[in-house]
Amino acid sequence: MRGLGSWASIAWFLVPALVLFLVFVLAPIVVAVYTGFFKWGGIGPMDDFVGFENYARLFADQVFLGDLGRGLYLIVLSITVQLPFALFTAVLLNQRLRGRAVYRMLFFAPYILSEVVTAVLFTMIFLPGDGMADHLAGALGLEGLQGKWLADPSTVMPTLFVVMTWKYFGFHMMLFLAGLQSIPREILDAASIDGAGAWQRFRYVTLPLLGPTIRISVFLSVIGAIQLFDLVWVMTAGGPNHSSETMAISMFQFGFKRYQVGYASAISVVLFMISLVFSLFYQRYVLRRDLSGAVTTGGGR
Repeated sequence: MRGLGSWASIAWFLVPALVLFLVFVLAPIVVAVYTGFFKWGGIGPMDDFVGFENYARLFADQVFLGDLGRGLYLIVLSITVQLPFALFTAVLLNQRLRGRAVYRMLFFAPYILSEVVTAVLFTMIFLPGDGMADHLAGALGLEGLQGKWLADPSTVMPTLFVVMTWKYFGFHMMLFLAGLQSIPREILDAASIDGAGAWQRFRYVTLPLLGPTIRISVFLSVIGAIQLFDLVWVMTAGGPNHSSETMAISMFQFGFKRYQVGYASAISVVLFMISLVFSLFYQRYVLRRDLSGAVTTGGGR
């Protein structure tokens, strides 16, 4: 009886969290899945059941397939450019430099700004003609870039990635700094005594011990790239000619501007499934050692 009473107490304390989860997490997912099977404009009865027609239309839509490609583009650049840059900066600011606290604050400051403020600021910087970017390009002899930046399909995504890097690399830098400062100094000193140089200490000691932090950073970076919305919406609204559109922007466009809520729900379900599958796969095969508390090494288990 005492055991049953304990379980009843635990269940009672779980009720508020369970209710919040059902109302704000599970219910919207169920509603989105259900709505995705209808051709519905958001007003009136939902009585035009179309089954998987919205999903078939989705994967035949070249713009949506382009959204997937642009998401992959941002993921690849984030992992190969943004994170190594953040790691390099973290390693540099982990050294004994005069004023390093100020540098850390300056590099982290963009992350504090809201995405809307960041987007408005860089929209002004990349303004054709009078923007700071055009003046800088002219001073550097890159007149070919003037007036393009966000206005040309060939330059809009690299430009957006520059803004993303400016905003988010400080966050990853702080993660890496925390990871670097958790590495025992004695291990690095022992490697030095054994004759390891600076690169060898970084490659064979620092980098493996920083593995859990790097894996978490990659996870956050990929999920952020998949769900990117605010920054792109304010700067380009997905233009020009869909060349900077992401899945989240497509969902918003169809749901709130074209009043095709059923189709937008199908996009939201696909976006959710991609995020869910990636999260489960990543936690199962990449984060497993970190979540189980095992010591991470450079290779193998």
